[in-house]
Amino acid sequence: MKTESFRSRFRKNLRVFSLARQISPGWIPLTISKSILAASIPYVTIFFSARIISELSGPCRPQQIEIYVFLALLSYAMLTAALRWLERKRDVLDSLEWSAWTKLLSDKRLSMDFQDLDDPHIMDQYSQIIQNNRYNGGGYCRAVWSMEGALTALIGVICAISLSVSLFMQKTSPGSPYGFLDHPLALAVVVIALLLTVTISPMIRTRSYDLMYGQTELATFDNRVFFHFRLFCIKRPECAMDIRIYEHQKISRDYIENDTVWDPGGPLAKISWGEGGLLEVLAEFISILAVILIYAFVCLKALGGAFGIGEVTQYVGAITALALNLSDLFNEIGRLHHNTKHLDRLYEYLDLPNRMYQGSLTTEKRSDRRYEVEFRDVSFRYPGSDQWALRHVSMKFSVGQRLAIVGENGSGKTTFIKLLCRLYDPTEGQILLNGIDIRKYDYQDYMQIFSVVFQDYKLLSFPLGQNVAASAEYDKERVYRALKDAGFDEKLSDMPKGIDTCLYHDYSDDGVDISGGEAQKIAIARALYKDAPFIILDEPTASLDPIAEAEIYEKFDVISGDRTAIYISHRLSSCKFCDEIAVFDEGQIVQQGRHDELLQEENGKYFELWNAQAKYYV
Repeated sequence: MKTESFRSRFRKNLRVFSLARQISPGWIPLTISKSILAASIPYVTIFFSARIISELSGPCRPQQIEIYVFLALLSYAMLTAALRWLERKRDVLDSLEWSAWTKLLSDKRLSMDFQDLDDPHIMDQYSQIIQNNRYNGGGYCRAVWSMEGALTALIGVICAISLSVSLFMQKTSPGSPYGFLDHPLALAVVVIALLLTVTISPMIRTRSYDLMYGQTELATFDNRVFFHFRLFCIKRPECAMDIRIYEHQKISRDYIENDTVWDPGGPLAKISWGEGGLLEVLAEFISILAVILIYAFVCLKALGGAFGIGEVTQYVGAITALALNLSDLFNEIGRLHHNTKHLDRLYEYLDLPNRMYQGSLTTEKRSDRRYEVEFRDVSFRYPGSDQWALRHVSMKFSVGQRLAIVGENGSGKTTFIKLLCRLYDPTEGQILLNGIDIRKYDYQDYMQIFSVVFQDYKLLSFPLGQNVAASAEYDKERVYRALKDAGFDEKLSDMPKGIDTCLYHDYSDDGVDISGGEAQKIAIARALYKDAPFIILDEPTASLDPIAEAEIYEKFDVISGDRTAIYISHRLSSCKFCDEIAVFDEGQIVQQGRHDELLQEENGKYFELWNAQAKYYV
């Protein structure tokens, strides 16, 4: 396996700054300022402490001591106050950073091709990014934390060198038994020994990180199971009845009781108590050796008359901090190295290209809604599949028509709608709008001519009016009219705050729960509010009884007006009023015509479906 170069890893980590500017624009200057202050404050204290001790052990001039004390207190107070102020500002940014980072990932999901959004591999990739972050901050967060730590350590190293460089320049007294410490070779030995200790310690810790990072896959899977049971099996109220009847909590209890990943006897604990813990102890011991070496060298030179007790305080403090900062610097570099594979997954997700042509033509906004759609020999296979979902579909329909699409499950009905709305592009053939291939139209502009109520629609825990308008700002009269046309007016009259009533109880104590049928009426009202030329109902009435469904469809025929309406329904009786019915079977249109015409074809698929349903209503 080829080892990735340092330069490549450096570039990947450097890209995090670009993400940080996008996620939190003020993060970089705030972090740099905070790191400078956090790293330099200890050295200000060391410097003035050395001056005060030197004065006390030497001339002992009260006025000079007062000046040093005043400057020490003033500088410490000002720098600490500034640091606390920056920390408070950072706390605000940090509290927003998680939501901003999540928004970055969500924005990518909303902008990517729908076929990628529908791809299980890409969705698993998204889930892995989230779970890695929950495990150990893997990915963006770890890079941000380590870069801040590395920057603070680097500034600390620079400050320490500035205070300790004179140590190697001062000479012992003539005739001192410690004069050998002035020899360049002795200085080289001390420096090399110091560098070895501060580099070996992080290398050992890196091995410990290797062991913990090796458990990432196991730990993230465990997190996914945990969050599944906690969020989906417990926090979703719609699951409550199913959980109570079938006692699903027993399954979750079995998983939790048999889950040893985070237990004291689990694999992570064994690493911490075993090899990983021993490596950490060894790394710490070597760091202590560096401190012992520093103390010995500084004290021996002081005994040799190179400097006084004040300078001993300065050099011991500075070089000890130098060793610790160097160790921290190498530790953070090691973490950045291990974090690169998590960044790879993040960048692969963020850099996923949109392959669908976005188009440039503006969709004509016709006041007469004169649109004509044609499927011209359209065939389609889902990505990664060798089975045709649609095969050689050709049909044409115009404005004002009522088109019903019927067929058994898996016959291609919903795929037909996805292609019409350009959630996917045909594998073969063309779809034309007013004679122009729909791929040539601006993608977002083209989608504005459709209002669709899919099988899997989503209502949000926001006020009813915002759900209907899909916006925080809306026309109240249009909302009321859409709800009335969708048959929701009776329920609306019972809502305490009318269209300002929140749905569900997630964000409002006085929110209301709604039934499946009521939710479907709200979804239909949302489609009406958009007032697009094409309105599509993809089996949105599945939670309604046959009579209620028929009433909505018949009423919908009236309120659709001059719009083109397309219905997908399993209940054929609800489609009798349509101008045309297209019967799908195994991805092909096998019949087309009006209800009465299709019933006359006794060998046809429609006749078979009609009679299969009719026997339940005899």
